[in-house]
Amino acid sequence: MSTPITAPPPPPFDERLVPQAVAVLRAERRARRTGVPLPAGSRGPSWRNTYATLADPLRLLLDHRRRFGPVFTIRTVHEPVVWAIGAPENHQILVSDADAYQWRESRFGDLHPVLGDGMLNIDGQLHHQLRRLMLPAFHREQVEAVADIMVSEGVRAAERLEPGAEIDLYAWTRELALRIALRGLLGLREGDSRAPALADAFERALGLYGHPFVVQLLRGPRTPYATAQRACGELDALVRALIDDHRAQGADAPGVLGLLLGATDADGQPLDEQLVRDQLVTLLFAGHDTTTATLTFMMYELGRTPAARAAVRTELAEVLGDRDPRAGELDGTTLPVLERTLDETLRRYPAAWVGPRRTVRDTEISGVKVPAGIAVHYCSWATHHLPDLFPDPLAFEPARFLPERAKALPKGAYVPFGGGSRMCLGKRFGQYGLRALAAVLLRRVDLDPDPGDAPRITTTPTLGPRGGLRFAVNAPTGRSTSP
Repeated sequence: MSTPITAPPPPPFDERLVPQAVAVLRAERRARRTGVPLPAGSRGPSWRNTYATLADPLRLLLDHRRRFGPVFTIRTVHEPVVWAIGAPENHQILVSDADAYQWRESRFGDLHPVLGDGMLNIDGQLHHQLRRLMLPAFHREQVEAVADIMVSEGVRAAERLEPGAEIDLYAWTRELALRIALRGLLGLREGDSRAPALADAFERALGLYGHPFVVQLLRGPRTPYATAQRACGELDALVRALIDDHRAQGADAPGVLGLLLGATDADGQPLDEQLVRDQLVTLLFAGHDTTTATLTFMMYELGRTPAARAAVRTELAEVLGDRDPRAGELDGTTLPVLERTLDETLRRYPAAWVGPRRTVRDTEISGVKVPAGIAVHYCSWATHHLPDLFPDPLAFEPARFLPERAKALPKGAYVPFGGGSRMCLGKRFGQYGLRALAAVLLRRVDLDPDPGDAPRITTTPTLGPRGGLRFAVNAPTGRSTSP
């Protein structure tokens, strides 16, 4: 029997734009009254900086860090945001001073229309208790138990790739990763008739975040927000039906779904269906969105770096021979060249590129004072491109993560999955999936990026290639023993 979820539910989240803007302005006014000034930076309203924050944040943030130091302010229309860029700053926000920040009223609130009160949008005891409840589903033994699903789904998809074909790898991986997440996280069996409807409703709901940020804010009939809300209604009905089926059958559900359905509240009653729904949808989002983007970017960089691709393929041949990996070989130690390649991909393209927070009290970051109620963001993407931490940061060099070099990195330098008590819950699930799919693909084909289709990065809400990314499917070539 699991420990009851006794923490009270979070207060209702107001998705209306005007009340949100008013709350931000009031928080800034209160901060001014305390006499604690905002850190130096671009503190005046600027449409140019607002646009750059959405369209080219990496360049903007690195430029501001050079000009103002690791802690600075950039105002986006009505709201000042304090950015903290650097290894010690990341560690301070994520670990040593984590209690000075909360998530719910930060930019993570933008995900509330689809994810509801999932793990990304809650704080305090409720977050702590739900995380502790679900954590066993992500222990190594449990993830290895579903790794065969990852491999089998990957093999089935990869064997349909024909040399000479051209594919949008981002779209191809997105469909595949969602099938894996539905089976591995929700426990759907192969061929379950509910899977296509769940996948369709989920993707249409997430479609809101494929639009430019300003368009996401529009409200009213025929807007992307309205379309997403209709899709969410369908998704809710499907997830609730899945929950009801398991409860009616009285059988133990697998994985994280089983843990949630087996838990009780403070009165000994099953958890509220809406709370269960929100955790499941949040895990689906995190579990498939990260895999989709990271695998696409990995294959893009390997396609541009033949020696690195040949090194991974040589390792696969030496370790696996003519077979696909077994679950125990996806632990991150059996295939070290593949692991370094994955680490370098996550350095260059961390899907969770930004960590938005809001201060709950006056605090300091690297000696710079920040008042209570102010938005504070750390940015793994920017930190991962600091030359003092990663020389020649735009180069794709898996050897950066050779053990002796990785150990020399300071705390907070490499944080693709966050850190501390908010470390990504599904980190291990995502890593196993990425290793499985990369091994399956690289054993069978070369995926060569279209030289005329360089990735155009989008950052809403996770890092990904805007409009997808096209690859030519070719027979595998070239092997090397380079690390």
